[in-house]
Amino acid sequence: MKNSHALDILFNPKAIVAVGASSNPAKIGGRIFRYTKDNGYTGKLYPINAKHRQVQGVPTLPSISDLPTNVDLAYVMVPAPAVVEIMEKLAERQVKAAMIFSSGFAEMNTEGIAAQQRIAAIAHESGMRVLGPNCMGAINIKNGMVGTFARTFDQGLPPPGVIGFASQSGAFGSYGLYLCLERGLGISLWCTTGNEVDVDVAECLEYMALDEQTKVILCYIEGCRNRDRLIQALELARSRRKPVVMLKVGRTQLGAMAAASHTASLVGVDAVYDAVFRQYGVHRVNSIEELLDVAYVCSADIFPKSNRVGLLSSSGGIAILMADTATGFGLQAPELSQDAQARLKQLIPFSATRNPVDMTAQATYNQMLVKDYIEVVLEQDNVDSLVCFLPPARTPEYRKILPPELKRLRQQYPDKPLILCSSEEPKAKRPYEDAGFLVIEDPTRALRSVAALYNYGRSFAQAKQAKKIESTVLIPEQAMSEYAAKKLLAKAGIPVVTERLTTSAQEARNAAQAMGYPVVMKIASADILHKTEIGGVLLNLNGPQAVVDGFYTLMRNARKATSKARLDGVIVAPMVTDGVETILGIQRDPVFGPVVLFGLGGIFVEVFKDVAMRLAPFGEDAAAQMIREIKGFALLKGVRGKGPMDIETLIKTLTTLSAFAAANADRLDSLDLNPFIVRPRGKGALALDALIVPCQLRPASGNESLAQPDNPDLDFAPGLMVKSAS
Repeated sequence: MKNSHALDILFNPKAIVAVGASSNPAKIGGRIFRYTKDNGYTGKLYPINAKHRQVQGVPTLPSISDLPTNVDLAYVMVPAPAVVEIMEKLAERQVKAAMIFSSGFAEMNTEGIAAQQRIAAIAHESGMRVLGPNCMGAINIKNGMVGTFARTFDQGLPPPGVIGFASQSGAFGSYGLYLCLERGLGISLWCTTGNEVDVDVAECLEYMALDEQTKVILCYIEGCRNRDRLIQALELARSRRKPVVMLKVGRTQLGAMAAASHTASLVGVDAVYDAVFRQYGVHRVNSIEELLDVAYVCSADIFPKSNRVGLLSSSGGIAILMADTATGFGLQAPELSQDAQARLKQLIPFSATRNPVDMTAQATYNQMLVKDYIEVVLEQDNVDSLVCFLPPARTPEYRKILPPELKRLRQQYPDKPLILCSSEEPKAKRPYEDAGFLVIEDPTRALRSVAALYNYGRSFAQAKQAKKIESTVLIPEQAMSEYAAKKLLAKAGIPVVTERLTTSAQEARNAAQAMGYPVVMKIASADILHKTEIGGVLLNLNGPQAVVDGFYTLMRNARKATSKARLDGVIVAPMVTDGVETILGIQRDPVFGPVVLFGLGGIFVEVFKDVAMRLAPFGEDAAAQMIREIKGFALLKGVRGKGPMDIETLIKTLTTLSAFAAANADRLDSLDLNPFIVRPRGKGALALDALIVPCQLRPASGNESLAQPDNPDLDFAPGLMVKSAS
């Protein structure tokens, strides 16, 4: 691999110094040294041991000061109290990288935190790359660099594979590695990052995305330390068509607490992680089993063009299960053509042939019938993947005849994922896998994996189309009234309702008559963020007197609620009702920065939490996908005789809002457009309300505040002028 990445020094060292190397294989220092020495590593090995002249047959050096300079990598395998001093000595000898296997640092106590901070300082000052502490190391199967004490390698090094595996947890990484090898999933690179004093899991993902041998990347994370690096790694993997399969823990409060105590990770809001993974084409799994299943099917490097799957079964009950399961995973089982169904009926007249296809148990007694059924389904243009359930073949003859036929079909249809569901022994699976078919025992797991393949393929295609826009409109540092917020958003390209700010009852009446009844009236004040709670909003006002009375009511309610609020006046706007009420928002996540939110308004947000999120900025393709994710999307498409809403304008608005969020990443705490009315197609969409909250609110200067009159009744005298909006 030709790779100029900074982590190449960790994965491809030409010389390794082993501090704490031992001849005792029961000790961690003995096992790590033996694994590297005995598994084909051809670089220089320098065991440090002042008591013995050799370790496991390799001559030792008495101390680090006896090392030649510029050694690539150090294994640090000593108790935690000795690590800082060792690291200082390694830095003096200009060692380029270190793996610290020792635990007892930030995951333990304040003393451990201080020691870890000192290690970080040494790494920063010397330029040394550091993996760990509290990690289980890293492995490069290709060059025999087995820097770990995981017992997986007691029986030697497995053959190289195409799966890269990065884990923040050492124990999980070790167990996952063992299971991969047990299932025959070949590994290319493997690493665990532990406390991430320097090298983090995102940088390891990036390295694997660049590695030519690695085709699939598995990852276990508890939290993210570097937002930009993680996104860069995920974007890189997607651009190189490398699936990332992610097991992110800490969904619950209890899980988040456990993660923090385990690796001192900062765990963000789980829904935001979900949004990040969706946005960058990452498949998030919920179990180790799913992690391995998806890794297995991705290793074949075949991603279907559509979500249309052909379902075959020798059992009617399993066929029904597969049909239900496919729908649940977002897959379609299109009906086969009449010609195809007629041909299938000729094979077994009493079989069900629409899709799913029930071959009946009769097919299991004739291998060629199974082949014929599969072939007819694969010939269909509206089928882009196939899942076939068969009971295990217990006769050698069956296993001998069918695989060659399946291999021919695999070669004939190279772009369609093909999965057999059969409970075969590992050795019995091999002929089918050699024929190019994947074998997964459970049809539900198989269909879940097909759905993952389809989503990866769609994400890879979208990565080439994604276009983002930029915004130059910045928010002020002080609080803004609704009126000022909407003016700013309109400047940024967000469609807002046409409205007027009035400072007297007469102005309000004139504005209402000019725009037509009914109207909405709202108090305008940067100091009153939630107007409905203080009676600051009046709807459906239909006539001049109602508007005049409304002006005084709003002023009275505002002053009653808070006597010190700065009042800009009263907003008058038309009453807009012809559309679907949605909510658009921005929230600043402590890990990932500005996140754009979209959902339907009212009960859908408040009760069902039916929202979709994406990191800002994003292009129109991501905005369109975001809109279609919510369960209430059918209301935007049009229901009960109503035509479709103006989804095109909604897509453009979300894209523009994401650019605005990105431009104000360091200024904006949150933003709400609620309601944002999406009107019928061709009529656009409008923000009817807007709330912008800067990260840090500056107190207003004295001349911006309204002086309080001695006579409180004067506030509500006819024609009273209040402070105009700037």
